[in-house]
Amino acid sequence: MENKLIQTDPSELLKTQTNARIGLGNVGGSLPTQQTLSLKLDHARAKDAVFSPLNMELLTKALLEFHIPLFCLKSKVENKIEYLKRPDLGRRLDNNSLEILEKNKEKLDIVLVITDGLSAEAVNNQIINVLKRLIPAWSKNYKIALALVENGRVAIADEIGERLEAKFTAIFIGERPGLSSPKSMGIYTTFQPKIGLTDESRNCISNIHNDGLSIDQAVQILNYYMEESFRNEYSGFKLKLELNLIDEQKNTPTFG
Repeated sequence: MENKLIQTDPSELLKTQTNARIGLGNVGGSLPTQQTLSLKLDHARAKDAVFSPLNMELLTKALLEFHIPLFCLKSKVENKIEYLKRPDLGRRLDNNSLEILEKNKEKLDIVLVITDGLSAEAVNNQIINVLKRLIPAWSKNYKIALALVENGRVAIADEIGERLEAKFTAIFIGERPGLSSPKSMGIYTTFQPKIGLTDESRNCISNIHNDGLSIDQAVQILNYYMEESFRNEYSGFKLKLELNLIDEQKNTPTFG
């Protein structure tokens, strides 16, 4: 018999570069059973991420160890279902939280806000490691406070920052989970925060998870945004981040 070359599936190379669903194959007009079950499992993980709660007890204990002011707050949202249906309520603090902030008499430069968003597990798993890299360095030059918020949206940091008269806020929030990244965290930074600001006033660092942006990369970008915001006295679309190259050895971004 004549030997024939077996053509390899070109998608096999792509599979080594991404977690996206490519080259799944088929059985008749349907997906293979293994791929069908994998899709259902990842969908279930994404739903679980949305409804995962902040580990308030564990996070509060860990955050107190930084020995800086900590505010435990809540949005106007009563539960996760309302959180999904009423984004507006997730952007504002409840009355009890407002009273807590009114009692603060300290002058603050920076408020670091931690909230669940759409994947509390992402925040539970990563936030302490991020803060350990930030707070020791930032506290040398700035007065910093922490705010731990249940059922918060990105814009809730604006109200917190305005109430505390802070110059700069960074909010750490669980991002909408994808089928390949249910534990992704994002960071949004704002200079001179106040109620009513919209997205063009913020800078975003996204896709912080094991298969995305590393914690070290995220911290380096966050340091850049913080320093440039204070230097220029603004944040948002006017503040440009240019990544010229990625250091292949350290796998960290270089700015220029």
